[in-house]
Amino acid sequence: MKDNQQVLGTETVGKLLLKYSLPAIIGMMVNGLYNVVDRIFIGNIPGVGPLAITGLGVTMPIMTIIMAFGMLVSVGSATNISIKLGQGKKEEAEKIIGNSLTLSIVIGLTITAIGLIFGNQILQLFGASTDSLPYAKAYIDIILLGTVFNLMAFSFNNIIRGDGNPKLSATIMVVGCATNIVLDGLFIFVFKMGIQGAAVATIISQSITALWGLSYYLKGKSNLKLRKANLKLDTYLIKMIFAIGAAPFSMQIAASCVQIICNNALKTHGGDLAIGAMATINSIIMLVGMPIVGISQGAQPIIGFNYGAKRFDRADEALKLCSMAATIGLGIGWLIVMFVPEPIVSLFNSDINLVNISVDGIRKYLIMMPLIGVSMIGSNYFQSIGKAKQAMFLSLLRQVILLVPMMLILPNILGLNGVWFAQPIADVISFVLTGVLLVREVKTHKLLVEEPLEKEGLSA
Repeated sequence: MKDNQQVLGTETVGKLLLKYSLPAIIGMMVNGLYNVVDRIFIGNIPGVGPLAITGLGVTMPIMTIIMAFGMLVSVGSATNISIKLGQGKKEEAEKIIGNSLTLSIVIGLTITAIGLIFGNQILQLFGASTDSLPYAKAYIDIILLGTVFNLMAFSFNNIIRGDGNPKLSATIMVVGCATNIVLDGLFIFVFKMGIQGAAVATIISQSITALWGLSYYLKGKSNLKLRKANLKLDTYLIKMIFAIGAAPFSMQIAASCVQIICNNALKTHGGDLAIGAMATINSIIMLVGMPIVGISQGAQPIIGFNYGAKRFDRADEALKLCSMAATIGLGIGWLIVMFVPEPIVSLFNSDINLVNISVDGIRKYLIMMPLIGVSMIGSNYFQSIGKAKQAMFLSLLRQVILLVPMMLILPNILGLNGVWFAQPIADVISFVLTGVLLVREVKTHKLLVEEPLEKEGLSA
């Protein structure tokens, strides 16, 4: 039986993408559902009303920051592991696993401490009003206590998949999500714990996910090994991890900044109800967009391995197939949110005013959604081949370079509509520039293949 490294270099790219992307899609959908399920349950707590959803909307930048550090470590580690395996450097790949675990613990404890100490100030800065602050604080204080497990779950999910066991990675995530759903219902409606019950359910589920991933390596069933000696942080490895993980990290930090700016603009031009509407819209975006992230992550070891092995044709074929799949998937999602948004929005809260503003906002905010796929896949492609500068530029392009100025300027001209239309304008420009960079990169690969052939012809 061919080992993992041989399969990545020889099996058809389409088959590999199905093998790796489907579990990754499930994993990312499950990860997204951790937050979405909480919002659905909380939005339907009897007697609470739309302010609970608004409180969750205020906490979103913090949740995004936690995700940013999770991706910094996990994506940076998994990408470097794939490249090292492609180069035949198994020992270095194992060192990266150990450093990834230690980084998750150190960063997680730091975030927990900062969040608990400065919680009120942070939430007010992020758009909390006097009315929504108690809901936001009750939820996020508990979530922060589970940050270490959250980051560990991120790391093991990516590393186990890169280690050649994508099915286990998906299974762990599915079990964690199912646990979260059951505990949400139990803590919120049976034990009457309200918004705090949703947070407790989330961190218990994340703990199960993290510890399961850890046990996979401790029991010695993995291809790569988690060794005690490799837990000691290595400056060289940290730089390698951060260099690659910086692109998705920057993208998530940028998303958090946009959420902060957006929350304050919504608070000014639409009040607490508008923040609640954006929380609902972002939940729907998460459900539609997470499969695309899964496609990207599933392609990462395939692209990274074949690029490291100088099989540029296979890396570029993966890019093409992923871009097509992402565009089709987002196109289907676009049709649903444009033509039948009411039933989806109503899942999160039945308040008629919140539903109306959410439906109006989602149709404007996501009008260019099918174009997002190329931008997401393109950034991941450059990240997977180790070109961190291009990956970071593309990550920042859509969420910072373009979106932040528009989010600051347009609401002052168009009011609430300025918030809704800032994103689609950024999406169009990002799509065009990403396409240009990808075409140029693929052309350089063709030249790299042709040059050795020409030299061989001359020598003959």
